[in-house]
Amino acid sequence: MMIADNNGYDPSNGASESLSNGSRAVSRFQTNGWRKSKPEALNGTSRGKQPEMAAPATFHGHDREEVTRLLIQALEDMGYSSAADSVSKDSGIQLESPTVTAFRRAILDGSWTEAEELLAGAQACGVRSPGDDGLLLAPGADISVMKFWIRQQKFLELLESRDTARALVVLRNDLTPLCRDHNKLHFLCSLLMCQSATDLRTKAAWDGAYGQSRQVLLSDLSRCISPSVMLPEHRLADLLQQVKSSQISHCLYHTAAEPPSLYFDHTCDRSQFPSEVVLELDKHSGEVWQVLFSHDGSRMATCGQDRYILIWDVPSFEVVHELHGHGNGGVGNVAWSPDDKMLVTCGHDRFAKLWNTETGELMRTLEKFEEPVSSCVWVADGRSFITGSFDKSRAICQWNLQGDKIYTWTKNHRTEGLALSPDNRWLVAMDDQCHLHVYNFETRDLEYEIEFKARPTSISISQDSRHLLVNKADGEAQLIDISSRELVQKYTGHKGGEYLIRSGFGGANESFVISGSEDGYISIWHKLTGIQVGRLHAHHPRCNAASWSPTDPYVFASCGDDKEVKIWSNKDRALFFGTQRLSSYDPVRSSAGWNPSGP
Repeated sequence: MMIADNNGYDPSNGASESLSNGSRAVSRFQTNGWRKSKPEALNGTSRGKQPEMAAPATFHGHDREEVTRLLIQALEDMGYSSAADSVSKDSGIQLESPTVTAFRRAILDGSWTEAEELLAGAQACGVRSPGDDGLLLAPGADISVMKFWIRQQKFLELLESRDTARALVVLRNDLTPLCRDHNKLHFLCSLLMCQSATDLRTKAAWDGAYGQSRQVLLSDLSRCISPSVMLPEHRLADLLQQVKSSQISHCLYHTAAEPPSLYFDHTCDRSQFPSEVVLELDKHSGEVWQVLFSHDGSRMATCGQDRYILIWDVPSFEVVHELHGHGNGGVGNVAWSPDDKMLVTCGHDRFAKLWNTETGELMRTLEKFEEPVSSCVWVADGRSFITGSFDKSRAICQWNLQGDKIYTWTKNHRTEGLALSPDNRWLVAMDDQCHLHVYNFETRDLEYEIEFKARPTSISISQDSRHLLVNKADGEAQLIDISSRELVQKYTGHKGGEYLIRSGFGGANESFVISGSEDGYISIWHKLTGIQVGRLHAHHPRCNAASWSPTDPYVFASCGDDKEVKIWSNKDRALFFGTQRLSSYDPVRSSAGWNPSGP
């Protein structure tokens, strides 16, 4: 994002100017990588001028010029312009060449002809002539694509100013020859029909010439230019974030919710890792098959063999709603809406139901399926949800909140489990055999299928929408990169079987994978390394599911065939949960269905 002292640029030669990308242009720019001549300095002696010591080429093993440019950019990003100028002056290193500065100014000022002229002189990476200060493209960059982006911005701005005639000329003569995507071209053509600038901005998902659109364009273009001449935006901040992420990912017992400090190496105390039962909840009368926290972590839903769903308050873990309405066979799956105000439940009675979680009222019952409804997920906008069923005619269906069917994906397989990526790109279905079916949710096309030697028992997708976690009946869980389809990690040490055992991600930064097990244990693995960091005896004979709180890295819950739900944390927090439970306990309203435990 552009950081500026005023709303415009001062084009006078020799004046400094704030730039997007955290840069600062000053007079007499040298070609990037060149150094200015520095005056001789008095060295504090009475003998007059002394020759200045040449600075070493490296800084603790890092290229000195790269480090200096990063510092100049970071200082500008933080608003320390004078300090940035001072570093540039003392080092003799400038952030960018005059050509790069001119290109940046042309984009931000909307000087499209000048921008294209500068781009026309760009050279492919690795072929720069000595002394050439022109643009240098990044590997794989395509000038025609960059030109298309520039001309598309020009087209949109002409439409916004209601200069339809010139916009049409740009579309015909400038954009059409470069466009490789006919659907994109048809979409741009359709924008000519917009009745107002507001209508245009809404339809194009574009904020206009006076919004951030030019800055966004510059950011896209900068990724196509070699970093040796045009640093990526906020590069030092990105590098520091990578350092933090790396330290977190290698912390075997990471539980800290706050980001690590840059002052020292990060590590978490093992004693803070949740491994103690702090509450035992026995309000269910049958096997408990699923436990799931709400997105905001303030409530928890449980369901199972006894046909009703319990909604619990967190952290008191008192039942606030008991949802009745499903018939024989039990409730196998629930899903919270994105705003946590609704809950979809799936029953073996061949019905799926929609509930108001604030009042506990039944809002909708979907049309009856021919076979049990197995699974459900919500679309990110909260206006529709998807069910999976053993009913082949409605194996995967999308429904609106009125209970109307929007779309049916397939009639080729039964569905036993569903997962939808948070970015709404991937819809993954688990059939009742050994296959996963991966659909593009936006196009609704089947992208690919995966066949396993053992039957999958549960699937889930990480919050960054990158990884698919598959638990299998052979006692192995796999982490798969959804885009590349490559196996990232394996997790072993738990026991599978013929029943569904649910696994998932959890902990601070989703650093862990957690799963139930046929032998009643909970297994916890470090997601990156695959190391098993915990194996906890939880239920008898089977632990059906475990779910980590999305807002509290010190808390997860488990459920099993012993009709119990258990809340896990560490010794330090055992007293807290007991106190919370006691403070909200009403002996008239509640039965003695809990037992805070701990050392």
